[in-house]
Amino acid sequence: MPSSSLISLYTGAGGLDYGFEAAGFDTAVAVEMDHDCCETLRANRPWPVIERDIFAVPTSEMLSRAGLQKGQASLLIGGPPCQPFSKSGYWARGDSRRLDDPRASTLHAYIRVLEEALPEAFLLENVPGLAFNGKDEGLQLLLSLLEGVNARTGANYVPHVSHANAADFGVPQIRERVFIVASREGLPFRFPSPTHAPSEPTTEGQARSSLASYRTAWDALADATPERGEDLRVTGKWAALLPSIPEGQNYLFHTDRGGGVPLFGWRRRFWSFLLKLAKDLPAWTIQAQPGPATGPFHWNNRYLSMRELCQLQTFPRDVRITGNRRDVQKQVGNAVPSLLAEVMGREIGAQLLGRDLPVGPLTLLPPDRSPYPGRAVPTPVPASYRHLAGTHSPHPGTGRGNRANPDQQILSL
Repeated sequence: MPSSSLISLYTGAGGLDYGFEAAGFDTAVAVEMDHDCCETLRANRPWPVIERDIFAVPTSEMLSRAGLQKGQASLLIGGPPCQPFSKSGYWARGDSRRLDDPRASTLHAYIRVLEEALPEAFLLENVPGLAFNGKDEGLQLLLSLLEGVNARTGANYVPHVSHANAADFGVPQIRERVFIVASREGLPFRFPSPTHAPSEPTTEGQARSSLASYRTAWDALADATPERGEDLRVTGKWAALLPSIPEGQNYLFHTDRGGGVPLFGWRRRFWSFLLKLAKDLPAWTIQAQPGPATGPFHWNNRYLSMRELCQLQTFPRDVRITGNRRDVQKQVGNAVPSLLAEVMGREIGAQLLGRDLPVGPLTLLPPDRSPYPGRAVPTPVPASYRHLAGTHSPHPGTGRGNRANPDQQILSL
């Protein structure tokens, strides 16, 4: 069998897989229970797709569909559903249930496939909350489960854990993930170093960073056009307020500390409320299930199109997400930026699988389209909102919101 074959779990719309494809790997089988995601995968790639809950799919069936025997797969990849470890749970419910949440059992399912397939290496990705300081039960569980796998099989999976911001590697989006990588032979692994950094104006005598500047929303979207028939109009209570917010800002502009009209209390809303892209900055994290006023929105005061969402997530240009706008948003918002996966795939191939590290440019890196057009001038606040202007109390602080428990830790705004 080729040394590039991988088994993909919790594949979703294929964000990880497209990146590993760009790094020279081939998805031998993908396991995904969401029908919309499976339709997207089938529409874009010839990968064998098993459309069932992972708990109902024996590892032997995965290996059979992949044409592999135990121990032959080069790589196991996947991101078990991350809701139990998401910081948004702290905001909404106080101390989230984490390992008490039934969805956390997906960690066990991933390790079950690892033990029964014994690939040469594996990559597991998740939200930073998996290893959140003081609440890393999920990470500790994984480390314990790996010890058991090694004891029972004679393997030597030594996990290496790292946090990555996708923008640091050329993705035109701020998106933080945790990666766990290990080889069956216990080989050392060094995570790649950042290649990009925020642009900083220089002063006399001050050196500019040697890293490339962050790729921006304009770099990703300058050549993207909505498909015919896409309805991208923003609707709802706050739709008409969006044009009054400057590019790169959110509702905080309309607080007593923001420079606009004081319509809201400081930090009384989620950061993504009325959040608008700026051409000269990376996008903020694409949300999987946004409300009508949840950004990021396009600087033209509309929703992002399917193609724009894909390009911010650095999917290959030939990938098209199937379904309606809500389906598209969910699939793309739950995905890993493919460029970040390409970076990881190159390093795993070189360090753990004996491949030569590619010397050419990254396939999925957006072009640098600077200098960027100027930012649009915001419009005045419509009269229909001006009755909200006045004195509004700020958020009282961590753990003191309306729905907080005494020991709550909330999303940093």
